[in-house]
Amino acid sequence: MNYQVLARKWRPQNFAEMVGQHHVLRALKNALESGALHHAYLFTGTRGVGKTTVARILAMCLNCETGITSTPCGVCSACCDIREGKFPDLIEVDAASRTKVEQTRELLENVAYAPTRGRFKIYLIDEVHMLSTHSFNALLKTLEEPPAHVKFLLATTDPERLPPTVLSRCLHFHLKNMPAAMISAHMAHILTAEQIAYTLDALDLLAHAAQGSMRDGLSVLDQAIAYGAGQINVHEVRELLGHIDPQVILHILTALQQKDAQSLLQALQTGIALGADYQALLDEFITVLHQIALMQMLPHAEADQALASFAQHFSPEDVQLFYQIAVNGRKDLPWVANPRLGLEMILLRMLAFYPSEAPKVQDAYPNEHLAIAPRAQVTAPLPVVSPVPPPVIQAPKPLPIPPVNQEAPKPIAPVVNAPSDKHTLAGKSWAEMSAQLGLTGLAMALASHCVLKSVQDTGVQLALAPQHAPLLNSSSATRMETALSEYLGYSIRLKISLEETFEETLAAQQTRVQQQAQHAAEVDIKADPKVLALVQRLGAQVLTESITSR
Repeated sequence: MNYQVLARKWRPQNFAEMVGQHHVLRALKNALESGALHHAYLFTGTRGVGKTTVARILAMCLNCETGITSTPCGVCSACCDIREGKFPDLIEVDAASRTKVEQTRELLENVAYAPTRGRFKIYLIDEVHMLSTHSFNALLKTLEEPPAHVKFLLATTDPERLPPTVLSRCLHFHLKNMPAAMISAHMAHILTAEQIAYTLDALDLLAHAAQGSMRDGLSVLDQAIAYGAGQINVHEVRELLGHIDPQVILHILTALQQKDAQSLLQALQTGIALGADYQALLDEFITVLHQIALMQMLPHAEADQALASFAQHFSPEDVQLFYQIAVNGRKDLPWVANPRLGLEMILLRMLAFYPSEAPKVQDAYPNEHLAIAPRAQVTAPLPVVSPVPPPVIQAPKPLPIPPVNQEAPKPIAPVVNAPSDKHTLAGKSWAEMSAQLGLTGLAMALASHCVLKSVQDTGVQLALAPQHAPLLNSSSATRMETALSEYLGYSIRLKISLEETFEETLAAQQTRVQQQAQHAAEVDIKADPKVLALVQRLGAQVLTESITSR
């Protein structure tokens, strides 16, 4: 028994049977029905999207014995011969095997002769970009002014390689890649007609593997039918395509969530033991990160229950960090001597740069004063809670603050039993006071992004937004505590919690002031009489990006 592959058996024989490409079919149907026919058509697109199929259907429309129509009968001798590939007036040429100019000239010698059976003599040149420069020159004159009975149908996957002179003489139709959902639906239609059992999850995997090509999709569908002995299920399709077991990816995410390097490497080892390819495993991990990001940013998006808990635990910043590390690592993976070690380093890099939460950070910092609150959940913003007023305690008078251009004050001896109260610190905003602590480097950056949360006896608690967590470490916090104690004149204990802040920090204030100064500078420049004269008389333009405030 002769078996015919699905891509040939289910090749469309008219426009109604075509799947997708409605923008091309609509233009061709309107041209055929109105009689506005061009002499040369160029069909472009990636492999397997229907370029040659559309060209053959168009040839059938032009030569159907019922007349020029967008709905050929499919039963007349012309339609049948075109479908079987033996119509004498449809000359199909594979340009990849006929690149020489002599072959092109030989082909064009019969252009002047009338068709033997059909209404038009049609030249269908596939992969036309493979023709040589001399062949294009030989084709150009005929392509520009062909006889009335000749039509050229050109198809190519690389239109950039066609000379502009050829492109300008053709009607160009670009066929798009097909969505995976469209390919999956067509596969289901074919399998139902062929009476082959299938599951939708398996078809979705096959459709994504087709990468927008219907022909590739039907080819891999043929392979899946043979692999599954006449039935298609998701487990066998995953084995056929070399896809990763979803549990392996879930185990990797769990190890990242728990910050467990040993479990992370064990999960990777499990995936490798199951025959996973290093590149495929990394690609699958990138795909899962994309799905988690969609769940976080689009609450109404379709959610995978297995990934829902990770979307709630990881912050959007964490997911973007993992994604960026994975994508950059994918570029470097081919250059690593041992791909397994390269993949291990990519996952360990995610673990190394993953911001720590309360238990881990507190264990890492031996200082008792540094207590980090757990990361705020991404699902809902934290409410603004007003601090409880502390008891009024006798406090020393605040020391005068010298001007910035004067020398720093001498160290002040600690005051015994003179704790501060809220008003001592609140007399000036934290943004104003932190600018006078004399901090530098990372400690200064940390202070400028904090806000005052509460004061209790000799303890001060600050809040730091989670996105600035990398500024917080034992060294910067200790320097802040020391500077604040020296500023107040007595020893205090400092606590910093990670939570959303709604007050204006020193960093935000500096940014606002700078933006206001920049805006004022731009307004002054544009209002300057000399600048206005240049604009009005010479048509000059003010480049705002070149204006800087001082």
